[in-house]
Amino acid sequence: MSLKILTIPCRTDNYAYLAHDPATGATALFDVPEAGPILEALAQHAWQLSDVFITHHHGDHVEGLGELLAQAPARVIGAAADARRLPPLDIAVAEGDEVQIGSETGRVIDVSGHTVGHIAFHFPGSGAVFTADSLMALGCGRVFEGTMPQMHASLGKLAALPPETLVYSGHEYTAANAAFAQTVDPDNPRLAARSDEIARTRAEGRPTVPVSLAEELETNPFLRAHDPAIRAHLGLQGATDAEVFAEIRSRKDRF
Repeated sequence: MSLKILTIPCRTDNYAYLAHDPATGATALFDVPEAGPILEALAQHAWQLSDVFITHHHGDHVEGLGELLAQAPARVIGAAADARRLPPLDIAVAEGDEVQIGSETGRVIDVSGHTVGHIAFHFPGSGAVFTADSLMALGCGRVFEGTMPQMHASLGKLAALPPETLVYSGHEYTAANAAFAQTVDPDNPRLAARSDEIARTRAEGRPTVPVSLAEELETNPFLRAHDPAIRAHLGLQGATDAEVFAEIRSRKDRF
């Protein structure tokens, strides 16, 4: 039986996710932007929190943890490589390590770039990957700490997951990402259709996440540095994929 996953809006544009294993009753949380909405969701579903998975050290992903644990004690799991900047960890993990939510086994992926030590969690049995600020819907995180080649390589790891995988990312940035994507991939009909769909979704007040990796591969320019049309539009036909990615990310930084 697959995990039941809830998307929880937090702050102004963050998302946290609760993942519940019906077989065992275990319930895990991915990131803690603020405690209130998460505690409300736990109470509404009568779920008992067992684990908190932290993707990276930025305050808008961890600052609700103290308040949350005071009311819902749980084990805290995060990257060993970034333990010095994270809240105290009960379990420190690295790329390739296995993690559990009840009977469901996941795998840790190092997706450094946005920060050094950023990790994602892939649960193949449920077809889910929790990416926070690495791969986002129609975008990727700004490269604050790592390098452009490092971020490109991290996104490549996620792009190699099964295309039916649902991507649970950390922010509601999708409308702005769509507007930018059309500036570098203007002749992509699937992107144009998705942009219209995003506008309708947001007008109805609904989240644009999760989204399938297949859709990201078709429309997210940060996963499409190899695409001849994007390369031609940017005048980078002879560049490496990593160089094209770096140009796209630099343009987004200035957008």
